[in-house]
Amino acid sequence: MAPPAPGAENPRTIRLPAETVRAIEARLEGSAFESVDAFVAFVLARLLESPGGPGLTEADERTLKERLRSLGYID
Repeated sequence: MAPPAPGAENPRTIRLPAETVRAIEARLEGSAFESVDAFVAFVLARLLESPGGPGLTEADERTLKERLRSLGYID
């Protein structure tokens, strides 16, 4: 069984394109993940833990959040 989703005690809603959700659902077959939500939370948590480079600057992060908000992905 997969570990509990990080932040499960205070979840937020995000929207994903249907095509992305279908691709995730296909990957979930035969896995320990019980839902798309659990998989996405797990993958994002691991991505944020990995030191995969210099990361985003504060300005980059603000720009990214503004763009995601304007697209309706975050509140």
